[in-house]
Amino acid sequence: MATSEFYHIASGGSLEKISTFAGALSAMKDNGYVWFNYQKASREDLSELIEPLGLHPLSLEDCTDENQVPKMDEFPNYTFIVFNALRYEQEELMSDEVDLFIGEKYLVTVSGYSEATSYPIEGLKEVIERNSAAVKRGPAWLMHIILDYIVDQMVDVVEKAEADIDRAEEAILSSASTFDPAMLTYLRRNLLGLRKTLFHEREILIKISRNDCEWVPEKASAHYRDIFDHLSNFLEMTESHRDNVTSLMELYASMLNNQMARDSNQTNATVRRLTLITTIFMPLTLLAGIFGMSEWTVMTGGESNIRHSYPVFAAIMVVIGLANFLLIRWLERNDRKKFL
Repeated sequence: MATSEFYHIASGGSLEKISTFAGALSAMKDNGYVWFNYQKASREDLSELIEPLGLHPLSLEDCTDENQVPKMDEFPNYTFIVFNALRYEQEELMSDEVDLFIGEKYLVTVSGYSEATSYPIEGLKEVIERNSAAVKRGPAWLMHIILDYIVDQMVDVVEKAEADIDRAEEAILSSASTFDPAMLTYLRRNLLGLRKTLFHEREILIKISRNDCEWVPEKASAHYRDIFDHLSNFLEMTESHRDNVTSLMELYASMLNNQMARDSNQTNATVRRLTLITTIFMPLTLLAGIFGMSEWTVMTGGESNIRHSYPVFAAIMVVIGLANFLLIRWLERNDRKKFL
């Protein structure tokens, strides 16, 4: 449900809530400035700002379009900024766009369109009241507090992403065969989205810090450089995390190949043992077959020799089998020496 709040920040620093849009416009004529705060506003709700504040319709259209890249656009009587507030829950990166219009006597914030995230600047009123000495100086200082509030929440995003990477590493090291590689794909996708947001938001802070925004005075730009430092640190950590995910992908592939090699070696060892047994018993089976299918008088030399011929034949088979075994072992040792 769309909601709108209007506040008049007097030159003394007090934050006075105004109940109507007309009252907010009237307060702009007094000392101080007005903060127009919209949540889940429709285009019709925002269109009331076009005439009194001189906002361009295309800027308001960008507010209701999803998946906008963070940017800063300069217009004759205001600056339009698209910023992304981020959340990280259950291995998924979620963003909620926060749009800001800053002029000489006003600041407009539009946010809350994402269903997956909470109201991104919820609780901001208490922060503003604690910093009334800074807020009373103008819209640029209020915008600084809002952007700083959004960026501070990204600490949790970066830490949770790092924790998921650590869990993935432990899972791979404990059992690569049962690890789901899709987790690495999700982590990499989240880090790419995080990097994209941080990179463009850092570009916005670079422009503000070098006084490209007409409505941010030089005295206020020093405060924005602190936000720039935070974003730079987060971006550097994100790049490091991306490298870690790439290393984990290589580690997973290596450990999986090693597991497959061990399984292959085990299979080869089993086949070798079976081959050894078959090789030993093949000549024995041949002799037993010939002896068993022939007339006993021919093979034994007569009935009187049966008691002696069978043990002799059995002994000959044992000797042949042992000779085959020793011959095969000798050949294997020679083969190993050739490959060493």
